[in-house]
Amino acid sequence: MFHSKVMHCTICLKHGAVGLSNSVLLQQLARISTSQGWNSKLPLTTQTTASVKSKNVQKDTRMWKETPAHDRKNNLGNYCMMLSKFRLSSLVVMTSMAGYALAPAPFNLTTFALCAVGTGLTSAAANSINQFHEVPFDAQMSRTKNRVLVKGLLEPVHAIGFATAAGTTGLGLLYFGVNPLTAALGATNLILYTSVYTPMKRISILNTWLGSVVGAIPPLMGWVGCTGALDPGAIVLGVILYSWQFPHFNALSWNLRPDYSRAGYRMMAVTDPALCRRVALRHTGVIVGTCLASSYFEVTNMWFAVESLPLNLYFMYLAWQFHKKSDSSSSRKLFRFSLIHLPALMLLMLVNKKSWYSSKEQDTPKVQDVNKLPDSRISVLPRRPIVAAQEAESEI
Repeated sequence: MFHSKVMHCTICLKHGAVGLSNSVLLQQLARISTSQGWNSKLPLTTQTTASVKSKNVQKDTRMWKETPAHDRKNNLGNYCMMLSKFRLSSLVVMTSMAGYALAPAPFNLTTFALCAVGTGLTSAAANSINQFHEVPFDAQMSRTKNRVLVKGLLEPVHAIGFATAAGTTGLGLLYFGVNPLTAALGATNLILYTSVYTPMKRISILNTWLGSVVGAIPPLMGWVGCTGALDPGAIVLGVILYSWQFPHFNALSWNLRPDYSRAGYRMMAVTDPALCRRVALRHTGVIVGTCLASSYFEVTNMWFAVESLPLNLYFMYLAWQFHKKSDSSSSRKLFRFSLIHLPALMLLMLVNKKSWYSSKEQDTPKVQDVNKLPDSRISVLPRRPIVAAQEAESEI
């Protein structure tokens, strides 16, 4: 029926055959086809339509080329930095260095550097293995969809190879260059992050508490790297880092709830938003109390408690606003300030380090004690310059 209507319109337009019956229409069509030599096997087209098509349709002269393969050699350094989550690993190294610097023991530059490099390589290995496990889930999140393994810039075997090399080198530096206890803490953290925390993210909201333990271990590694033991001061520093994780991560995850839900991650912000806000507020209070108690454990002097109080109270105020308003704006403010809060707090602790103010009083008794102790009990760590000078004067 449609074809008949098209023919009818064509004949009417060209020959003025308006109002003809079907039989007359067929006769007109036969006469026109005979006179113009139409082929019944070709489609019925007007000259105007054919000319328009010939003018509009142009020959496709584009040259299609294959997409060149990624030059892994030139970009290998950048890809390794992306695998290691460079900014996160830098934060881990910073907390480890703070732990070393705050420890009440002589500072040795070589040990300090080996501890920092070993901690950074161990963190890079853990992050690489984490990305290897989470490729199918990272592809579903806008925040992680551009990672190197998701985009295919590197193969999974490259991630495993990088993690093996970085982990082996990092733990080796910690064991042989620092001390075995620091290496043991690094290996424990590597296993916790890759084998327990990573799979637990899809099982239980307890992953946040476990992840906070993982984040609190690097400053302990720095402290132990300097002193060789886990002193009460190291525990104070670890508690501060442990509690800081909650307002930091809970505020971050609040605006990523659609992503986490889509990828199937069991986060507090997704499964229990009220608990997420309460925990963030609660642990800002823990930070305030721990900083006030740091002078009691002889990590810092009393000035640290006074100077850190405004910083910690403002941190608590932002957590309270997040708990009260529960919106994106308050969570974003809390997260951004957490990035300033931790470095500022570590700097205040370093400036108000307790041992710096008592070193002059303790140096003279230590020289006398060393002379009384047997050789087997003398520390092999480098001595302070003032101690060496006093020993030289006593020999003269």
